[in-house]
Amino acid sequence: MKLGLHYWNYSTPADPAEIAPALAETARIVDQAGFSSFTVMDHYFQMEHAGSASEPMLEAYTTLGYVAALTERMTLGVLVSGVMYRYPGLLAKIVTTLDVLSGGRGRLGIGASWYEREQVGLGVPVVPVAERFERLEETLQICLRMWSDDNGPFDGRHYRLAETLCVPQPISRPHPPIQVGGGGEKKTLLLVARYADACNLFGSSPEDVAGKLDVLRRHCEAEGRDYDRIEKTILAVRPALADVDGFLAAAREYAALGVTEMEVMPDRHPVEFAEQIAERVLPGLRDM
Repeated sequence: MKLGLHYWNYSTPADPAEIAPALAETARIVDQAGFSSFTVMDHYFQMEHAGSASEPMLEAYTTLGYVAALTERMTLGVLVSGVMYRYPGLLAKIVTTLDVLSGGRGRLGIGASWYEREQVGLGVPVVPVAERFERLEETLQICLRMWSDDNGPFDGRHYRLAETLCVPQPISRPHPPIQVGGGGEKKTLLLVARYADACNLFGSSPEDVAGKLDVLRRHCEAEGRDYDRIEKTILAVRPALADVDGFLAAAREYAALGVTEMEVMPDRHPVEFAEQIAERVLPGLRDM
């Protein structure tokens, strides 16, 4: 079982001048400890159910570029890129840039954007849910085209590109891993089966995850896709440090389902959290 850190909160420490040093030290700790991945949210306002929209929030890919320069081993991605926030061709170039400058450690995490307050607030078009998923599928198709030898045009319902040119190509081969985030059974998991190298599910319980993976398996069968070739990852909801033994017990249940990576979220000063996770949790996961 691999472990990732999902850096979702910039409110601790409270001084904005300390955001960068805390982020840098946290990233160094988890990279040296052997965490497999480092992810950030794709939000411009803090989520209202997690705090206040007025709390600090940094742009995702700029943040990952900063982290890339400070680390050497772990993969770097956004969990998850909102499909409405960047034109697909530009998103492919942004992820390619991250991959090249990090030495092949970039990955594309993507999903249907949902936080309408920040979209309305910052002037991002708000479209119906069905259209967001249509745009998500076209975005996946465009990224795969731009990471291939085919530089020709793309003519979709929502996006039209005269050239799908991407130079340099990513260092990752055959391309940066694509991870579709979310557990929607009719659309999201279908897109995982069609296009993705990995899924990311909300780790509410092993029972819930088992149900989502059963749906994914059926989609793979219908699409002619090898279910076992898709990496299964979860965002851990259970606080890891509150009950380490309980967290590790749940991790064993997830591992039995085929989950290979769990992402944990800091619930205190991120440097302290990273140190404690590396000392108290990571060794137990390595033994699985």
